[in-house]
Amino acid sequence: MATSQQPEPTPAAVTAASLPNFLLSVKLKYVKLGYHYLISHGMYLLLTPIIVAVSIHISTLTTRDMVYLWDQLRFNLVTVVLCSALLVFLATLYFMSRPRKVYLVDFSAYKPEDARMVTREIFMDRSTRAGTFTDENLAFQKKILERSGLGQKTYFPEAVLQVPPNPCMAEARKEAEMVMYGAIDDLLAKTGLKAKDIGILIVNCSLFCPTPSLSSMIVNHYKLRGNIMSYNLGGMGCSAGLIAIDLAKQLLQVNPNSYALVVSMENITLNWYFGNNRSMLVSNCLFRMGGAAVLLSNRSSDRRRSKYQLIHTVRTHKGADDRCYNCVFQEEDENKKIGVSLSKDLMAVAGEALKTNITTLGPLVLPMSEQLLFFATLVARKVFQMKIKPYIPDFKLAFEHFCIHAGGRAVLDELEKNLDLSDSHMEPSRMTLNRFGNTSSSSLWYELAYSEAKGRIRKGDRAWQIAFGSGFKCNSAVWKALRTINPAKEKNPWTDEIDDFPVHVPKIEKISS
Repeated sequence: MATSQQPEPTPAAVTAASLPNFLLSVKLKYVKLGYHYLISHGMYLLLTPIIVAVSIHISTLTTRDMVYLWDQLRFNLVTVVLCSALLVFLATLYFMSRPRKVYLVDFSAYKPEDARMVTREIFMDRSTRAGTFTDENLAFQKKILERSGLGQKTYFPEAVLQVPPNPCMAEARKEAEMVMYGAIDDLLAKTGLKAKDIGILIVNCSLFCPTPSLSSMIVNHYKLRGNIMSYNLGGMGCSAGLIAIDLAKQLLQVNPNSYALVVSMENITLNWYFGNNRSMLVSNCLFRMGGAAVLLSNRSSDRRRSKYQLIHTVRTHKGADDRCYNCVFQEEDENKKIGVSLSKDLMAVAGEALKTNITTLGPLVLPMSEQLLFFATLVARKVFQMKIKPYIPDFKLAFEHFCIHAGGRAVLDELEKNLDLSDSHMEPSRMTLNRFGNTSSSSLWYELAYSEAKGRIRKGDRAWQIAFGSGFKCNSAVWKALRTINPAKEKNPWTDEIDDFPVHVPKIEKISS
């Protein structure tokens, strides 16, 4: 365990700290990385205009031209054989080198039962009755909660709601089983898939890593096949859900005709902090119970029934920098109570990671006009040292939907400002934070479910999921809708109450005593 003590943040620092304007200071190497990804698909970019040109030329041939060409080839066997061999070679090269398409068949975000619901008043009541927090730190938690953007219907596990609390391994397993099996059962019912058809299983949960693993619990519960490729990702923070998606994508490239099940969750039971270190108390106020299950497929036959196609994943890791590595750190406080401390550098570190990620992603998704303007001004400033205003790309031209990890109100505010997003773009993230709280890596799926429930997903729409977490990491996934989602035919956590949203979320919501 690390012994260094992080400075204690004040409520104002936690809620009002701002991200650096990361779009104003772009490093050329990350732009080059993005263009490297683009050029890696250069063969398709070069072949496409050639094929188009040849097709146009062929379309102009008359019947007489075709007869003449046939007569020429009929008496030139060598030319025919060489041309045929070249066509076979090019076709084989194309089909062997192209990446397999990855489809999102469906997903399910877990909605706990009403008995697990916790209002802001219940939160303060349980914190007070726990008997471990000083009056000053109870007041601190109250101020954080009042400014958090969380509503009155978030969820806690039973062990935390009990008086006194009962954090133990049995209760933690109970919470994990409730969330994982609840999400998976709903997903299997939606898709009609048999559990034994799943060939790849990936589970991510940062702070609860029991033995046997969470993935083994799922294999045992659903009696999955013996040759399943199972993975359990731990300690990777709130961005681990997209790491799991990226891992599934890589595995689906080398395992044809396969289904991959990705389960993202966090466990609250054993990670409720009972000490008085303020840098560790913030997590208590923001994190809530939740999880999601996602079914991916590389079968071409699944395209018609799938919702989305995975277009890009971009991963950024800043762990080589000590400041980034230490900004979210699980350790013991001075009284040997374990918690997750949040450094005062968190917002600045998040900004740097986000800057790197979107700079790499830009060349892959932005229209050519935006890329040329951005690249031209960047070269002018970095190479020719010209004192001109940097061009900020408009990501709204690349995406119709934004699913930004609902980590906290301050981060959402700053991202909205830096990316010049509208209230409607931020609505899924803000409403997810209000209704479900910070559910860690699964929050992105509650946000996408919100857009589906609102009937906003149209065929061809592009959705950008972006999340960040300990390490420090920032990861992105880009999805393309394969069909228009009819909310009347969907069942998700928002279905029964979507007409109640959006709601106005005041800057400060006072908690009644």
